[in-house]
Amino acid sequence: MKKRKLGNGGLEVSEIGLGCMGMSFGYGPAGDKDEMIKVIRAAIEQGVTFFDTAEVYGPYTNERLVGEALAPFKSTVPLVIATKFGFNIQDGKMSGVNSRPENIRKVAEESMKRLKADVIDLFYQHRVDPNVPIEDVAGTVKDLIWEGKVKHFGLSEAGATTIRKAHAVQPVTALQSEYSLWTRQHEKEIIPTIEELGIGFVPFSPLGKGFLAGKIDETTKFAEGDIRNTLPRYTEEARMANKALLDIIERFAKEKNATNAQIALAWVLAQKPWIVPIPGTTKLHRLAENNGAADIVLTAKELQEIEAASAEVEIVGTRYTEAMEKSTGL
Repeated sequence: MKKRKLGNGGLEVSEIGLGCMGMSFGYGPAGDKDEMIKVIRAAIEQGVTFFDTAEVYGPYTNERLVGEALAPFKSTVPLVIATKFGFNIQDGKMSGVNSRPENIRKVAEESMKRLKADVIDLFYQHRVDPNVPIEDVAGTVKDLIWEGKVKHFGLSEAGATTIRKAHAVQPVTALQSEYSLWTRQHEKEIIPTIEELGIGFVPFSPLGKGFLAGKIDETTKFAEGDIRNTLPRYTEEARMANKALLDIIERFAKEKNATNAQIALAWVLAQKPWIVPIPGTTKLHRLAENNGAADIVLTAKELQEIEAASAEVEIVGTRYTEAMEKSTGL
């Protein structure tokens, strides 16, 4: 798999990464640990070098999973593991944002142990904390970088003003936010801002939490504990309405002898050379399918056609509830 660079600090990763959250958190019961380790290690065999986790995924269990799966390969493969800070965790559950300097330091130390790592490759603020100036957050991570505990600083779901303030204190290597063919709000202000500042972009949910792969319809039942049971965009009515976007993706998939997922990911990859999507999966065949998107090249004409056709589709349902927009760690 080809490589891409995130930010101006020389961080090079595979052009498609692996989001590991769903292996332990967010989509119903956690996957079998041994099976999840097989998926993570298969990703390495397929050229993936970029793996995404966070302390709140579980909590803690996903970092431990990723740490165990990747430990044998760290001396032979240039792996990049991204993790995140920024929440309180009480009684095994996420409980409000917390980016106070002392918590950032605590998370860094504990995450390194769970990841079996001497340094955190990419350390994101998981969500902006309105109670802590972003300059203090960036300054704390800057100190951790100086101390050799962190290599690169990232932000997640941050606004343009916050990004600029943070970047002025400690250069931001990457912004991780949701982006896909049906979640495009960042194109107006965020993407131009990070392009100006030389910051990479790591889209999570590039397949719309599975919907854009075309395997979910209005009859699909999600497991207990699956986040999609509570999302407005995943009601039966919304899924029926949003099938119009799937029809467009499917048309191009047939023309390119590809799958819906591969077209959706190829579209993300085609937007900028410094965009690295992190689709998640718990299945070996889906992993191979997703990584196959790196071989799909959409021409300028095809991209224009997708743009024109998708512009005619009005997406039904917001991506999160209003309360979740303010607090979610997903």
